[in-house]
Amino acid sequence: MRDTEFHLGEPPVVANAGVGVHGVASRTDVFRLPELWQLHLYQYEAELTVDGTPHTIRPGRISLVPPGTTVRYRYQGRSEHLYAHLRIAPVGPPRTVPVMQDAGPELPMLTGLLLQAVASVPGEPERTRAEIWTALWRIAHLAPAAERPGPHPAVTTAVAYIEANLAAPLTVPAVARAAGVSHNHLTRLFHATTGGTVVAYIRRRRLDRAHHLLRASTLSIPAVAASVGIPDLQAFNKACRRELGASPRALRGESHGEAHGEATLSTS
Repeated sequence: MRDTEFHLGEPPVVANAGVGVHGVASRTDVFRLPELWQLHLYQYEAELTVDGTPHTIRPGRISLVPPGTTVRYRYQGRSEHLYAHLRIAPVGPPRTVPVMQDAGPELPMLTGLLLQAVASVPGEPERTRAEIWTALWRIAHLAPAAERPGPHPAVTTAVAYIEANLAAPLTVPAVARAAGVSHNHLTRLFHATTGGTVVAYIRRRRLDRAHHLLRASTLSIPAVAASVGIPDLQAFNKACRRELGASPRALRGESHGEAHGEATLSTS
């Protein structure tokens, strides 16, 4: 087995997490966990065979093995690794990762997450679950971009930059600089990924956030406009009418009307 498929739609249930010490009583371990996933972060050199497929263990490598899989470890001596045994629900889209891969630049972050998960087991199991879930998300994105489906890294970086700066003035050249590509190249990549332009994406995300804040918060309309990078109230009003089909005041009124309706229903 070289690849495995798992899901990240909800946090895993962590049955156990800790520091495993092996290779002391015996240089070989053969076992399986019938119902649990095995997540390991290695600090030594050894050999791992997963359902007949050999893998080389080196410091900084991480493995994720599905339930019911027979594993065979051949150690060179005392060997310590961080581990977690998990139940992963089949919720959300499937993600395929190598059974064994290098953590690379993510090694310090993954080590910190697993150490904190282990430390939280006795008193904060919810935090253990959150730390392991975060680790799994990072592991899901360790594979080289050429080996996994998804947007071009420049598009991913551009989207992250846009989301973090919606309240600020945004221009395509500035976003392209943040993504490390030219204006024209980002435009082509964005169109190939989203079917639209960078400007259209920024406009849609600003109005999506404004719609949420108008309906879910009591922030003033000027504050909402400023928080999504459209401080000119006349421009904000026009954008809401054009993109959302109603004025900011009307959109807020819809939310209040729904809340009133729910209250009325709950008292009937």
